[in-house]
Amino acid sequence: MILQRSEGKPPYYRFDLLSRVPGLVHGVFTRHGGVSRPPYATLNVGWSNGDAREAVRENLDRVRDAMGVDVLVSGRQFHGDTIHLVDEEVLAAARPPVLVTPPGDALVTTLRGVGLLIKVADCQSIFLVDPVHGVIANVHSGWRGSVCGIGGKTVRFMRDRFGSRPRDILATVGPSLGPCCGEFRNYRDELPESFHSFQVRPEYFDFWAITRRQLLDEGLRDEHVEAAGICTACGTGEFFSYRGERDTGRLAAVIGWKSDTED
Repeated sequence: MILQRSEGKPPYYRFDLLSRVPGLVHGVFTRHGGVSRPPYATLNVGWSNGDAREAVRENLDRVRDAMGVDVLVSGRQFHGDTIHLVDEEVLAAARPPVLVTPPGDALVTTLRGVGLLIKVADCQSIFLVDPVHGVIANVHSGWRGSVCGIGGKTVRFMRDRFGSRPRDILATVGPSLGPCCGEFRNYRDELPESFHSFQVRPEYFDFWAITRRQLLDEGLRDEHVEAAGICTACGTGEFFSYRGERDTGRLAAVIGWKSDTED
């Protein structure tokens, strides 16, 4: 991953794998570069965690400006497997500053100038890109999302709706809870038996490896999957972490196609 810094804009991480795709913009933002006050300091993009709405609105404007997209699209995440297609009808029915879809945990689009926004604080943000058919997706996947296989289901959605071939799809996994901090004391009740082999030590699980396995099982190529390998719970100086802080903000993870009007 590459940390992108620009004068007057919040810093964000880019993936090597996706940086080679023409016309694509993407970024996983840190907690820095916003206006929110503690405990949401400073670039919190979550509306419902107690932060001031005017601060969140300003933070979202900064994220949108840093990405160079016309509009951000997001939705209320509930750790399920609902996938929403963001099309012209969705855009026509919504209002800025952030266009809001019905509740769901994955967004898919082919539209240009639209930034798909996922909010995380230990959960994974999974970017999926089909450069052949021009389809992108942003997936919110915590441990419950992994259990219901939302990453793989989004790959199938792209295949069924747009004809995407899994071998063409590029996938990245953002900074999130790592195997070092992924403790699940009740894993026998919470996690399926197929996950138990990903236990790295008693009660600790590698969900980065679980996501990679689920994507490969859908037909993605191993060299087309890049994980950040950065644990948010270990890095609260740079990232928000629910496990590490409890009362905290939400990071922005955004992916989109550049506007048709952009040079």
